[in-house]
Amino acid sequence: MYEKIETMKAFTELGLGLLDRRTADLEEAQLDWKYCAEANTIRWILTHLSYEMHVFFPKVVKGKKDYKPEGWPDDYVGNAGYSLEKIKGDIETGKAKLMKMLGKLTTEDLAEEMDWFSGVKPKEVYLMLGISEIFRHEGQIAAILGVEKRMQGA
Repeated sequence: MYEKIETMKAFTELGLGLLDRRTADLEEAQLDWKYCAEANTIRWILTHLSYEMHVFFPKVVKGKKDYKPEGWPDDYVGNAGYSLEKIKGDIETGKAKLMKMLGKLTTEDLAEEMDWFSGVKPKEVYLMLGISEIFRHEGQIAAILGVEKRMQGA
């Protein structure tokens, strides 16, 4: 009955699993390394993904583009004061919340329209855009770590 939702959940779990494996051996010193001034850091990417799980997805599910959880800091994304342990903990909490949110959706929820940054679209579109962020940013982390490794001669 909810085939789309089950597919979305499976795709999300796949992306989160890739992210887990990619960051399993990450070290604190790697959070802020970048190969050029314009590049994102792994810290920025991970805090952005955590933001997506804690803020973006609830905005879509609630249909409130201005939603922000109470107490969520304005300076969260890229915050240099957050340790790798905190960021990974926030991601774990966000993953659980995200999967729970997806599990509560109905096909009617997916069809509800939302007028946001891509125009008037069904919530399903905005959810899939958010899920695609997991894959996109896992790939960015892979690229950063690969360049770092090659530049160190490894």
